[in-house]
Amino acid sequence: MARVIHVFRQPDRFIAGTVGQPGDRTFYLQASQDARTVSVSLEKQQVVVLAERIGSLLEEVGRRFGAEVPDDAPDDQFDHEPLRVPLEEEFRVGTMGLGWDAETRAVVIELLAVSEAEVDEAVVLDDTEEGPDAVRVFLSPAGAKAFADRADRVVRAGRKPCPLCGEPLDPDGHVCPRQNGYRRSEEG
Repeated sequence: MARVIHVFRQPDRFIAGTVGQPGDRTFYLQASQDARTVSVSLEKQQVVVLAERIGSLLEEVGRRFGAEVPDDAPDDQFDHEPLRVPLEEEFRVGTMGLGWDAETRAVVIELLAVSEAEVDEAVVLDDTEEGPDAVRVFLSPAGAKAFADRADRVVRAGRKPCPLCGEPLDPDGHVCPRQNGYRRSEEG
């Protein structure tokens, strides 16, 4: 079966969001353009890595290509709205690709579905017929900055970290390895 590549060249929105309570959240990336919306699920750590790499890429393209990269996401670029519903997961993300399209001066993000077969690097950011389904999004530097800022906020909105070990605290606290196994409560 031929692979499906969902391309969003000028998305109305591209956001990270979650469903569920802190400690039991499912993370999603959602792209929308006109009446079309595609949602993919992924791990929290993948959201963290994507936001960090976008920040690094923006620094690099600003330095090497003279692209205008804002220090802060412009207010008109920041999306405060929740994920669109009904939320229908297209696929679970396995591999992510990130690049710079010098011709359109856009950050290109590609999200590939989890695949049993090993993903060849040549498939990422390519239109080959074979390979996992994908979502490809083109963002302006300001839009990419806004995405990364929101992704950081979404990740931080989870459970508070333990001040001693950094592990997430449950509402009842947690068994902190730095306390030799004593239960530490969230209050202190």
